[in-house]
Amino acid sequence: MGKRKGKCVKRNLSTKQAAEPEHVVKAPHSFVIHRGNCSKNLMDLTKDFRKIMEPFTASQLKERKKNTIKDFLSISGYLHVSHMMVFTETELGTYMRLARLPRGPTLTFRVQNYSLARDVVSSLRKQYVNARAFQNAPLIVLNSFSGEGMHMKLMATMFQNMFPTINITNVKLKNIRRCVLMNYNPTTKLIDMRHYIIRAVPVGLNKGVKKMVQGKIPNLNRCKDMSEFFDKAALLSESEFEEDATNQVTLPQSLASRGAAENSQSAIRLVELGPRMSLHLIKVEDGLMDGEVLFHELVEKTDEEKALIKKKREEKRRLKEKRKSQQDENVKRKQKEKEDLKQKALEGIKKKKELTENQRLSELADAEGQEPEDDAVYYRQEVGAEPEPDLFSRNPTRKRKSDGTDEPRGFKKIRLDKKLNKKYQNKNEKTKERSTTRATDRDSRTRQHGGGKFKNSDSRNKRAGGKFNKFNKSGNTKSKGGKSKGKQRK
Repeated sequence: MGKRKGKCVKRNLSTKQAAEPEHVVKAPHSFVIHRGNCSKNLMDLTKDFRKIMEPFTASQLKERKKNTIKDFLSISGYLHVSHMMVFTETELGTYMRLARLPRGPTLTFRVQNYSLARDVVSSLRKQYVNARAFQNAPLIVLNSFSGEGMHMKLMATMFQNMFPTINITNVKLKNIRRCVLMNYNPTTKLIDMRHYIIRAVPVGLNKGVKKMVQGKIPNLNRCKDMSEFFDKAALLSESEFEEDATNQVTLPQSLASRGAAENSQSAIRLVELGPRMSLHLIKVEDGLMDGEVLFHELVEKTDEEKALIKKKREEKRRLKEKRKSQQDENVKRKQKEKEDLKQKALEGIKKKKELTENQRLSELADAEGQEPEDDAVYYRQEVGAEPEPDLFSRNPTRKRKSDGTDEPRGFKKIRLDKKLNKKYQNKNEKTKERSTTRATDRDSRTRQHGGGKFKNSDSRNKRAGGKFNKFNKSGNTKSKGGKSKGKQRK
């Protein structure tokens, strides 16, 4: 029985592949990152470019310095990422690389100049920013990309494939809220990129009616009546102009903005959101960030140099494949050796178990079939006489290991090291010196008094008023505690 899944796993949409619609899975997704030491303005430009690629981009992607291109490539398949834009900055200028994942090609552009989105919006007289416009992908518009050359066709194809395709039969106009304009200038070879939001404004109405239709609050300060607000012709100022007929369209579908109903006349207006960029194509590579150079704007090489570079690249590719195949063979060989060693070890363990089991069984069989031998019977058979009663006693009083000799065992001698031996030797010498000094002092005192032991004791007794008996003992006897018990004899 498998492990049960928790509520978080069940509710997680990333674990459910069927939860994503097919058009979302097939839509081109992108990574927009910056590499190397970049200024703060370039980081802001990276964030603004992510806003252009919304919603099929990683808007909260956190790139680090230790991350490599292979790290992003490894997760691109799981997230359905098809394009990568990399911004870099050097001393010479700012560059943007547009790559198709996972195998290329790669286009390198030099960013001649750019303006951030906040600068573009702050320069407008009437700022219009709608957060709902970023819920759907923008519309790509290419202009003057019909020049000759393989690089022009490749560049136009790359720009078109960056955004999802539009099916005219089932497209909804309310989902097309933004557009990206790419204009190529053949003389300067620069590509001007602009980002706009699309608005549909009703036409054929005066200013007052237009405000009411769009839901704006009118200013009736100068009007006496509501009808005057609608009919007054002086409301049109000189700055207002009549809408050009080329900008007017008949809407086949109703839009989300007010006044843009189905089959109504509306004028298309564009409000710039930013950022602005001027790009110059420098190089086209065949692989992902590294491969054969198909086009270079600044460097031209002869056919011989191209052939030499191609030959070196082929040799490098063959060497890489050879090393990879050799590594695969080494991995397989080591895996096989490991399996053989494991099998051999298992066979050895099994064989050892069988041997030990057979040996145990044979020992049990021998023990069961062999009778215990009696020493007394053997003695009678060999010697032909009865043994002494204590010769083969089964319960000896004392068991001792015999070393082949009948001599009694002595005490074990204590072996002392040199320090302990020296310590005890010095101690014995000191005790001997003390005993000799005491003996000499006692002899000297006895010689001086001439055997005056009794004399001194007599003088002491006379001073105390006592007498000696025949056993040289004084009459005053004292107890162990020093107090006199008995009376003096008169």
